[in-house]
Amino acid sequence: MDIILISDIHSNLEALDAISEAIPNLPIYCVGDFVGYGANPKEIIQWAKEKKVKAVLGNHDYATLTGDVKWFNDIATSAINWTSKQINSAEKKFLSSFPKINIVKLKDFKMLMVHGSPTNNLFEYVHPATHEHLFNGYLKKNKVDIIVLGHTHIPFTWKGKNGIVINPGSVGQPRSKNSKAQYVILKEKNGNIEAIHKTIPYDIETTAKKIKTAGLPRFLADRLFKGI
Repeated sequence: MDIILISDIHSNLEALDAISEAIPNLPIYCVGDFVGYGANPKEIIQWAKEKKVKAVLGNHDYATLTGDVKWFNDIATSAINWTSKQINSAEKKFLSSFPKINIVKLKDFKMLMVHGSPTNNLFEYVHPATHEHLFNGYLKKNKVDIIVLGHTHIPFTWKGKNGIVINPGSVGQPRSKNSKAQYVILKEKNGNIEAIHKTIPYDIETTAKKIKTAGLPRFLADRLFKGI
């Protein structure tokens, strides 16, 4: 069984469209931040509805729904406030239907989905350099074989004795100095798991123009070209 793992779309319709065109018709799992930063939150939410995406909330999703921006800098706060005004009550209701953490059963494995970490679901940044010593514990404590998380916008796959931890990177705002949209194809076969990281170019010029036209901070457009 193959599935698609994504994270941190951040209202970037062009990046999401590029991935949608590239992937086969497979189940899609998203570990949060559908909205924030970009100019197409309504379209992203509609896409998630149509595709019946299985997902958890990200910190920008949560802030857009609650107005709680105490964890955010001025640029992010500006984008969150703008986003909250763009989406209607039905769209907010749909976004709020996603939990902060979720465990799903795949064919042969159990997979935990979370935006930040299993202990701080929305806001903790998890990097192998700082958290590797915790990964086996996360897997064992939650009785899962796979953990998928996002938030850092930097892709990685870590394998240990208790399972695998994956960050698929960011669809809409990569920060690994690679401007291409990022996702993972997760292959599950004969009791084995393989995470294949993918990148794909998209129309950054159009995305950046939309951000500027919407009156969002210019930095959110400029950073896309650099992948930072």
